[in-house]
Amino acid sequence: MQIPMARPDITAAEIEAVKGVLETDCLSIGPRIVDFEEGLGSFVEAPYAVGVSSGTAGLHLSVIASGVGEGDLVITTPFSFVASANVILYERAIPVFVDIDPCSLNIDPAQIAEAVDAIGRSQPAAAHWLPPSVRSSKPDIRNLKAILAVHVFGQPSDMDLILDVAGRYELAVIEDACEAIGAEYKGRKVGSLGDSGVFAFYPNKQITAGEGGMIVTHREDWSRIFRSLRNQGRDIFDPWLHHDRLGYNYRMDEMSAALALAQLRRIQELLARREQVASWYNQRLVKLEGVQIPVIAPTTTRVSWFVYVVRLAPGIDRKKLMVILEDKGIPSRPYFTPIHLQPFYQRRFGFREGDFPVAEAVARTTLALPFFGTMNEEQVDYVCGQIVRAVGTLRD
Repeated sequence: MQIPMARPDITAAEIEAVKGVLETDCLSIGPRIVDFEEGLGSFVEAPYAVGVSSGTAGLHLSVIASGVGEGDLVITTPFSFVASANVILYERAIPVFVDIDPCSLNIDPAQIAEAVDAIGRSQPAAAHWLPPSVRSSKPDIRNLKAILAVHVFGQPSDMDLILDVAGRYELAVIEDACEAIGAEYKGRKVGSLGDSGVFAFYPNKQITAGEGGMIVTHREDWSRIFRSLRNQGRDIFDPWLHHDRLGYNYRMDEMSAALALAQLRRIQELLARREQVASWYNQRLVKLEGVQIPVIAPTTTRVSWFVYVVRLAPGIDRKKLMVILEDKGIPSRPYFTPIHLQPFYQRRFGFREGDFPVAEAVARTTLALPFFGTMNEEQVDYVCGQIVRAVGTLRD
């Protein structure tokens, strides 16, 4: 049996939606993006929503709206897709990584508080929180502008604690919800809890636009900035080809918006299907010695299942397991390489192994299994059966 790693859930409704756009004269900046913005904003209970070309674009514009500039500091997690830190570098700012919670795999709010308090009080230990290559500079609370929290694998970060720290020091809070549309934290949908939230619609996401992203916010002033910056800095009242600020081509096209809107209309179905697949995995793997299924935090009232990631006991060779599974037609992926150990970040900032031990320990043991909403129970049975056999062999 051959099983894909991921697969979008596309029906005739999505195909007709895209076809409908192609039969019009408007392929960009048209009615579909407006409808998608209104629909997604309503779904996550945010009054403003701005469609953009990718989740990365949305995070970048959120960093700009936060007032982040050259030499400023943004606290974030090292355990994420690299884009969540790259957007900080786009503005020549400095990522201040703090380690993660070993259960939820999200950024540790206690360490955020410790880092912010040290920087805010100009304590000698403040430099410890900076990347090694810039520790000789004295961190100043005036340069600390934002916290960028990532809802890893579709599970919400502990937002109340993060918002409490941010409130005490007047820091912006950006939610990277690119993997977490529909996830709920204490009954509230993620993305609408901070100053801005960003969703992404790559083909392996819960809903897809092929490419594309969406920024949501409760701040009208930020919404205006986002709309200007995504369209080369042109403000809504600017005359033709007049650009008030430096901007970008971060627009979402009408075909992508139509596809995403059709998916949004099915979102409860799409999320429920992924929940069912995760449940099948949990039932089959929960008692397998040497394999830990995902841990759900007490503050999480709904996981939005983006991927299904297990953790392996130290005695199980992950590379050998991946080879065995691949030979059986089952792809798998290590998730993630910590950002601070990516070659560019090591060269740029002097990071090294041991800087964030929890993130590194997690990264050495995580394995993403095939996961998509149209996956059937027979396929899950096959994957889990092969894992059980392989783990037994590797543990002998």
